[in-house]
Amino acid sequence: MEVQSLYAKASKCEFRLTKILYLGHIIGTNGVKVHQEKIQAILDWPPPKKIYELRGFLGICSYYKRFVCRFSQLASPLIDLTKKGAFSWSESAQLAFDKLKDVMSLCPVLALLDFMQPFVLE
Repeated sequence: MEVQSLYAKASKCEFRLTKILYLGHIIGTNGVKVHQEKIQAILDWPPPKKIYELRGFLGICSYYKRFVCRFSQLASPLIDLTKKGAFSWSESAQLAFDKLKDVMSLCPVLALLDFMQPFVLE
């Protein structure tokens, strides 16, 4: 058996934290929630004028889709606009855009799995 030597640089280590920022999420003792700066970027996003702007908006929203109930139904009108030749910003597209922004601003905290508690399907 070969012995491996692992080292840690003390200046890069943090101990006894109650929450950390990791890949756009805040992981804490209460669970996982979205980073507020990312949500603010979604809220500040202007209405898209070109298809690539819409794809960028849908991309950042899709990253957090597991926090949003029925995300695919909410984003469906906007996703339809990304099809070839289908981009035409309308009032219904604006309503879907605003609704998705509103829902994204109300993202809940996802609870972390407690392995000590029995898992029961309801």
